[in-house]
Amino acid sequence: MLIYILRRLALMLFVLWGVTLAAFVISHVVPADPAAAALGNNAREQQLQDFRVRNGLDKPMVVQYAVYMERLAQGDLGTSLRTQSGIAADLRQFFPATLELTLVAVVFALIIGLPLGMLAALRHNRPPDLLARIFALVGGATPVYWLAILALNIFHERLGWLPGPGRIDAYSLAPPVHSGLVTVDALLAHDGEVFVDALRHLILPGLVLGAFSAALLTRMTRSAMLEVLGQDYIRTARSKGLNGQRVIWKHALRNAALPILTVLGSLFGSLLTGAVLTETIFSWPGIGSYATSSAVSLDFPAVMGVTLVAGLAYSLVNLLVDLLYVTLDPRISFS
Repeated sequence: MLIYILRRLALMLFVLWGVTLAAFVISHVVPADPAAAALGNNAREQQLQDFRVRNGLDKPMVVQYAVYMERLAQGDLGTSLRTQSGIAADLRQFFPATLELTLVAVVFALIIGLPLGMLAALRHNRPPDLLARIFALVGGATPVYWLAILALNIFHERLGWLPGPGRIDAYSLAPPVHSGLVTVDALLAHDGEVFVDALRHLILPGLVLGAFSAALLTRMTRSAMLEVLGQDYIRTARSKGLNGQRVIWKHALRNAALPILTVLGSLFGSLLTGAVLTETIFSWPGIGSYATSSAVSLDFPAVMGVTLVAGLAYSLVNLLVDLLYVTLDPRISFS
């Protein structure tokens, strides 16, 4: 297993290098001037030139990339052109909010998608199956931005059941930062009021972000369970008089877990790095909002940092999924 992990880590480094190269080339061929975007249209030519020299933007693209990779090898992600602060520090500030929202979205997707997909497979071609397929179709086709605006309008503006944008209410005092996750920090500070407030603020964006994932998980769970339920060993277990619940949970679900786990890993990676619209609409201070602001202001180093984090997140999640395969199915070996 150790050799396999080392091979995967080496492959991960190669993939991340490819990600940095592609992101660097794409960001630098954009016909725009980051100096003008940072200083404004009223900046003088001398000010623009000084900005380019100070940030190394006057050098050829190959030299800029070599300098970037040299600093990256030392753990330096560079300095943001927009905030003039270290990108690593910016990501440490914004990433916990995205992680917290992603975890809640995944929990919602599991709570909704897994039971619904199992119910659809067990009630194949019956009303529960039809409802599950409709949910999977509608949930997968509904635009995130439309669902977010609709949820805010109904549950916040009209009914007033849930709070609006932001991580906590404006009058709430944020707990001391330890993990960056407001719910965890509130628990560490023994502040139950802020903890409940943060949880309530997570419900709407978590449901919106997890809706597509729940729909996809429903479809995948249904498909995997249907395939497993038709296998000979399931029919044999039932013919021997085994308890129906035991057949479903121990034999059917466990053997259907591998494709479900694959989809869940992909969903987690995509949610972690693709929550741009949700974070923007709900004013959520995560890396999605940070990436949007950086792209609009042509902050190339910040865009590179976000892209690198996205590639790293996907690679680590895929590695974790591969390692979990062995736990679920001992027949799988690393080679």
